[in-house]
Amino acid sequence: MLKERSKERIILGIDPGTSVMGYGLVKEVKTQVDLICMGVVRLEHLDDHPSKLKQIFERTVALIDQYQPDCLSIEAPFYGKNIQVMLKLGRAQGVAMAAALSRQLPIFEYSPRKIKQSITGNGNAGKEQVAAMLKTLLKFTESPEFLDATDGLAVAVCHSFQKLTSDPDKKSYTGWDAFVKDNLKRVK
Repeated sequence: MLKERSKERIILGIDPGTSVMGYGLVKEVKTQVDLICMGVVRLEHLDDHPSKLKQIFERTVALIDQYQPDCLSIEAPFYGKNIQVMLKLGRAQGVAMAAALSRQLPIFEYSPRKIKQSITGNGNAGKEQVAAMLKTLLKFTESPEFLDATDGLAVAVCHSFQKLTSDPDKKSYTGWDAFVKDNLKRVK
């Protein structure tokens, strides 16, 4: 099992796709999470699926080499009605995971529902709600061209929140009122 650094870490989040792959990078220092960057890898111009997979692998490796993240968090493919789409998404996810493994990064996988729940408090939130909450949490104003960028960012933030909420030294809360009272600087 690959280990993460504990005091400070950079998390690469990926929302795999075969037309557009979203990614986001955050830096976590203790309980503070800051945006490094987010973006997309556009794949619709490529004609065949193997070329798209190659591009996903190469761009993921390039992101890892450039930003030196401590781990990869990735959205799990969800079950849909079209099995061919799910198969292609699974391949895209596998290729991104292989890129991380080629650089010795630990991988963490989250369901779309878990990601939405951790960012907005609602597992059924829409992409726009997730993007709006991320803008508030990470204090950025620009709107990306594709919501896939904020989806990738959401995966990274979700992973950060898992550590922050599972740390035994952290206080647990009985509700939003108690959380807000103890975290006025984080909630504005």
